Amino acid sequence: QVQLVESGGGLVQAGGSLRLSCVASRFTFITFSRYGMGWFRQGPGKEREFVAAISWIGGNTYYTDSVKGRFTASRDNAKNTLYLQMNSLKPEDTAVYYCAAALGHVGTTTHEYNYWGQGTQVTVSS
Repeated sequence: QVQLVESGGGLVQAGGSLRLSCVASRFTFITFSRYGMGWFRQGPGKEREFVAAISWIGGNTYYTDSVKGRFTASRDNAKNTLYLQMNSLKPEDTAVYYCAAALGHVGTTTHEYNYWGQGTQVTVSS
């Protein structure tokens, strides 16, 4: 059973930065590199929404409009790890952030992903 574990969340003031990590276990090195990886978030009382995604080779990245220019997704296939660098954070970025894996493709909707982590809380104070 594939496992994804997020870390790096916390409380930060508006304008600050955080770096989220997502470690995938029970992947082989080759297998992990074949998965598209995504970041989603779910704010209080809201549905889970797409934030960013990165293709299995890592050459293509995708972002929702509200985070473009502020967030950067990256991956290290040798470490089975996905990252989300978040800069210029805003109170509206407050949410639980989830990483997800999709075999053989990359998508922007939740139903396209096969595996999910348990999430890490990000709180941005004004």
